[in-house]
Amino acid sequence: MTHLGGPGDDDATGPCDGPEAVAREMADAVDCLTSLWSMAAQEAALRLSLHQLRALRALEAAPNLNLTALAERLDIGLPTASRLCDRLEAAGLLERTHHPRSRREVRLAVTAQGQHVLDDVAARRSQALAAALTAMAPAELIVLRRGMKAFLAGQDVARPQMSGPEYQ
Repeated sequence: MTHLGGPGDDDATGPCDGPEAVAREMADAVDCLTSLWSMAAQEAALRLSLHQLRALRALEAAPNLNLTALAERLDIGLPTASRLCDRLEAAGLLERTHHPRSRREVRLAVTAQGQHVLDDVAARRSQALAAALTAMAPAELIVLRRGMKAFLAGQDVARPQMSGPEYQ
């Protein structure tokens, strides 16, 4: 595991400061963030598996997907998506409705209870992240924000390059 240095390390430059080294450090930070978010989600009133949470978040972002579209979005098989939706529906977090123009197509939507669970998990995650960020000095927070903005801008530029067969 790569460990980020302490304050003042950003003044140093050298071979360990290239994109590959920073990428390794970012990967460690993402692992830490993922763990923090997972723990926050497990503290919610209703515990959901990672797949269940991802499914609800996908339906929140794109309401009224059908089962096939949800399976594609989650990159899981259709039978797995169907069982996942069965469990979410049984828990009252998801509802299935018939498409108004096609009786064969079923739309999936997050219920009010499902939205409440998503809001609870999001609030807990934000609180956990804010608690971690309070340990940082104001100047470090400013640098972090700038770095995130630059990363997102760089990702937008790199995204068209990442469309070849090796990324599919």
